[in-house]
Amino acid sequence: MKFSHITLIDRPTPTRRIIDVFLYRKTKTFFIFIALSLMTFYSSPTFAVEPSEVLADTALEARARDISKGFRCVVCQNQSIDDSNAGLARDMRLLVRERLVAGDTNTEVTDYMVSRYGSYVLLKPPLNKSTYALWYGPLLIVSLGFLILLVFFHRRPNSSVITKEGLNDEEQRRIEALLEDEK
Repeated sequence: MKFSHITLIDRPTPTRRIIDVFLYRKTKTFFIFIALSLMTFYSSPTFAVEPSEVLADTALEARARDISKGFRCVVCQNQSIDDSNAGLARDMRLLVRERLVAGDTNTEVTDYMVSRYGSYVLLKPPLNKSTYALWYGPLLIVSLGFLILLVFFHRRPNSSVITKEGLNDEEQRRIEALLEDEK
């Protein structure tokens, strides 16, 4: 009598090799994905300023970089024009550099950009009537949250204290008798 299935136990199955290769590929793919994600999310945005935009005068270039870090890219909405690769951000950087070459001061360049694009272009908007909600809104929301918690915990009935209204006559007599025994 020949048991052909017993000899298969000793031999390695070809499906095991396929599973090993799959697991290896899966692990390799996972680490490649992690590496690409890290390179994408943590890549330096300082390469947004192109070499053709850089001014020959290093002092003016330093001022231009300093000023452009305070302006918001209206396309990206939460990135400075110095860090953005958008075409409009490039135009705004060039405009800042043109104004500096023309001899404007930092405040004059800022005023010109605000007059052209509005106060939205500033990453740190000024405190005025139109930005009160922006400056005081978070404080108001946090205060409202604390007030709601205070009211909630203040109105919550204290379950450990038994009031007289919750007792019937028999329970009230038993409590009075226990209190008299302690005296």
